[in-house]
Amino acid sequence: MNKTTSMIASLILFVVGIVLAVAGNFAHGYVSDQLKQERIVMPAAEGIANLPQASQDALKPYLGTDLDTGPKAQVYANNYIWEHMMASSQGKTYTEVSGAFMKASKDPAADKAEVAKLGELRQTLFMGDSLRSILLTAYAFWLMGSIALYAGYAVIAAGALVMLLGFARRPAPLSAPQPTLSHA
Repeated sequence: MNKTTSMIASLILFVVGIVLAVAGNFAHGYVSDQLKQERIVMPAAEGIANLPQASQDALKPYLGTDLDTGPKAQVYANNYIWEHMMASSQGKTYTEVSGAFMKASKDPAADKAEVAKLGELRQTLFMGDSLRSILLTAYAFWLMGSIALYAGYAVIAAGALVMLLGFARRPAPLSAPQPTLSHA
């Protein structure tokens, strides 16, 4: 690769890398700013005592901190909200509870108190699913930002390598001595 080609290739890689790194930083900043606006605080130790051990272990590094990053959003959604939803519904999903509510509400013989209880549970699960969806979307954008950021760093490093290799001094090729003709 000649020096001109190396220069052009390395400049292109630098520009692409910088764009990726800026995009990654933007995604992290934007997600963080949006999450901070919600003022969600991760639970305290006593707030997770009744959760399964795997969820407690996932939440422990973040106890009592502000929910302000994608990874925290994922852990909160999957290990706190989800566990509470499943506990309140005895393991039934929103779809299952909603189906039971719809069926019971159309049954004239159904116990009105039971229908009301199912309706409240349905509403609680709907709100839980909505919040989980929002938080997991924030996590997905954070993850895409992380990928862009690290890819940007890798592309910048590749640009530097291309530049170094392209501009490395190469020894001049050895040429065999040219025979000289003598005029006698």
